[in-house]
Amino acid sequence: MDRTVTSSAGTTSNRPALIGLDWGTSSLRGFLLDGSARILAERSNGHGIQNLPQPGAAGFDAALTLLCGDWLDTHPTLPVVAGGMVGSAQGWVEAPYVTTPADATTLADQAARVETAAGRQILIAPGVLHDPGTAIPDVMRGEEIQIAGALAENAGWARNACVAMPGTHSKWVQVADGRIAGFSTYMTGELFAVLKTHSLLGRLMPAGVDATPEDEEAAFAIGIRAAQSAGPGDLPHQLFATRTLGLTKRLPPEALAHYLSGLLIGHELRSGLALLAEMPAGTPLLLIGDPALCRRYNRGLAAFGTTPAAQLGNTAPRGLFQFAAAAGLLSSASATPSSIKSAP
Repeated sequence: MDRTVTSSAGTTSNRPALIGLDWGTSSLRGFLLDGSARILAERSNGHGIQNLPQPGAAGFDAALTLLCGDWLDTHPTLPVVAGGMVGSAQGWVEAPYVTTPADATTLADQAARVETAAGRQILIAPGVLHDPGTAIPDVMRGEEIQIAGALAENAGWARNACVAMPGTHSKWVQVADGRIAGFSTYMTGELFAVLKTHSLLGRLMPAGVDATPEDEEAAFAIGIRAAQSAGPGDLPHQLFATRTLGLTKRLPPEALAHYLSGLLIGHELRSGLALLAEMPAGTPLLLIGDPALCRRYNRGLAAFGTTPAAQLGNTAPRGLFQFAAAAGLLSSASATPSSIKSAP
């Protein structure tokens, strides 16, 4: 079911300036933004690129109409921009990756366009490829828009920052001079889901039974400590401990998933913090993502003696605004100079 929320910032004096779409694999979110990047209204549904109302281009068109057809009709001249998996090879139209270093201007210069059945133009952001040649390549699609939104909030972050983005495929991103300079991806969330659901480890984990807060915290902490003390090649052995800690009654069955979570997050943090250590002294660490997941990462970071400079929520709407501004889609009358500028 579609969900519509009108922001408290929305008043009759806030004129819509942009329709922004955050279009992922499993969900589609739409934002009606004013000229200062404030959200006037937002909606979401489950029509991600893998769950369209019908196959092919017609399915994308139908999903867009179902989500915000009335916005398109009411505001026929508003620009429409989109980011996320809608620009992948499986999306509405492919927007090929741009290479690092990259910022909102780079994305805008190499964006793709698609036209709806009604003749409406949509500008689609490309993803970003980091391929230094001396290491394995890495890609992101969707996170670059979130980063553009985060950097617009603080000029200091745009100059220099490390951005950690927990999720299915977590990203640790180096930002320098307002651009994405490099990044690494960790399949932490996906590994957790696969191991819990499709491996031997999950057989002792009861479905629908929650651990007590004390057992959850203790099991997570044991996983974090195991990652901290790990030597080369220890992870496969430590993963099997998810089973043996249950068999020996060292942990209750309902707490085993939290050990596994702590172990995987701990290994990610250990690697990510090593990347941070290579950045200039004093580089701020930012967390962007689901609040509950970020809280878990904060617990892990505390065990490593690190406190993020900031924890941000959904920065995609602001990032879509930055992308549209860089593409010249927002008139000077509808966009404030401060909100257009993506880096000092």
